[in-house]
Amino acid sequence: MMMTPPQHKTSIYPLGKLPEADLVELLRHPLGKPDPRVIFGPGLGRDAAAIDFGDRYLIAKSDPITFATDEIGWYVMNVNANDVACLGARPRWFIATLLLPEGKTDHALVERIFAQLHTAGYEIGVSVVGGHTEITHGLERPIVVGAMFGEVSPERLVRSDGARPGDVLILTKGICVEGTALLAREAADRLRAKVAPAVLERAAQFLHNPGISVVRDAAVVIAHGEVHAMHDPTEGGVATGIHELTAAAGVGAVLDAATFPIYPETRLLCEALGLNPLGLIASGSLLAAVATFDAPSIVKALRAAGIPAVVIGVIREEPGVIVRDGPAEYPLPTFTRDEIARLFEGL
Repeated sequence: MMMTPPQHKTSIYPLGKLPEADLVELLRHPLGKPDPRVIFGPGLGRDAAAIDFGDRYLIAKSDPITFATDEIGWYVMNVNANDVACLGARPRWFIATLLLPEGKTDHALVERIFAQLHTAGYEIGVSVVGGHTEITHGLERPIVVGAMFGEVSPERLVRSDGARPGDVLILTKGICVEGTALLAREAADRLRAKVAPAVLERAAQFLHNPGISVVRDAAVVIAHGEVHAMHDPTEGGVATGIHELTAAAGVGAVLDAATFPIYPETRLLCEALGLNPLGLIASGSLLAAVATFDAPSIVKALRAAGIPAVVIGVIREEPGVIVRDGPAEYPLPTFTRDEIARLFEGL
């Protein structure tokens, strides 16, 4: 059956993700031949697919790294593993496609990326099982596209659309780990005149400490209570991640601004560049909608494992996400594109 093409738009898309409305329109109909073994496939707020393999579900995920150049192999392994872990699965197998710029690629660059893939995979427990590497015309920087596969028993699957009214919303680590590291590594020349060298050095190390992986965060959450949904906020920041988590379940949320854990380094870098940390790419933080009665034990277990965690709000039945800041109340901001995309356009 032919898919009816969407109505053509005349405007050129800006840097970053497709506009949400356009993506929803494109996904109105199944892509390819329907398969009853697909538990769930592509959709807004769905970062990975689940496929029935009998006593196990195969979890499949694909994501590129397009903004980072430094330690790109580390980035691609971790961000793909995060989305598999958010469905309650164990990341197991990885395929990488390396697209490298013409006239700028030497053996040392390729060797570094391969070493990063090996180190990240070894630490997470993932095997690299295939891929493709080529020098590509028209690129200014390396791009790595990853595909991660994992497995989970059906009863332990955590659906991305499972948040329920009354759930408590937990955020691990802080806002925002990945974006802070990216700014320090990719916009250092613009920041040196405004931010102390020690701050830039600490921010650059956010890639590893507190780190952009949430695989361990997710495992601790699952082991210590009833979990209804988890989400790894990436492009568009924690704000977009919360909007996606609630929209996927057809619910809303009320958040407490006083609890937002924004790192001092993040505030300094964002103020220097005129960016909003809530909309800055945010791998490294895990959003978890959990049963109210289990929230205290989950937060306690995360902290005991050395993973900072706070309750930032509650899920409500009414759609829309509201922020309460003292006596003030306002909608959680929306970001049509990531703040780092807006910055990169000006670099």
